[in-house]
Amino acid sequence: MSRVMRYGVGRWLVHLLLAMLIAAPATADPRRPLIWAFGDSLTAGYGLPPNQGFTAQLQAALRAAGVAATVRNGGVAGDTAAQARARLAWGLRGLKATPDLVIVELGANDMLRGLPVAQTEANLDRILTELKRRQIPVLLAGMRAAPNLGPAYARAFEGMYPRLARKHRVPLYPFFMDGVAGNRALIQRDGLHPTARGVAIIVRRIMPAVRRALQ
Repeated sequence: MSRVMRYGVGRWLVHLLLAMLIAAPATADPRRPLIWAFGDSLTAGYGLPPNQGFTAQLQAALRAAGVAATVRNGGVAGDTAAQARARLAWGLRGLKATPDLVIVELGANDMLRGLPVAQTEANLDRILTELKRRQIPVLLAGMRAAPNLGPAYARAFEGMYPRLARKHRVPLYPFFMDGVAGNRALIQRDGLHPTARGVAIIVRRIMPAVRRALQ
């Protein structure tokens, strides 16, 4: 083979290799999972500095435990399940990458407004259906009803989360505010949202569920 021919073949191989590299799909690094906390003011860190909210504290706790995760904030204060459903698609687009886990924490604002449980459940069902369609793993976080809404509403509302978890075969963390709700020392002056210390307890308690869901 002449020197000119060898040069031509070599150049062709280089171009072929570059084309293959450009065409190769980007893959996520399993050692650096992306978690999206999709919820309301509880995941948004309402009333707290950015570094003390749920997503910041969860990310710090995971990294301290050796999980190099990035936790992105998908919480919007005041959102009902219907409002969250309406922004789900563009919220996922804004991440620029498919999350390895979505923590769905919604329903508290529906409950505080006394909205029909069937309505809330239908919207959460659509959110979980869409995430399943996209093959995105989910951890569903439940909520408890305020006692002033009556036992019938509480039974229906609190039973909604295990029903949805069974239907969609996703793990359920039964109560997002576990260990914090009812403790005034861990709640802000509005009587609803956790303090930074309260968030630390929430993170510590939900951590095992998050790590299992990532696996």
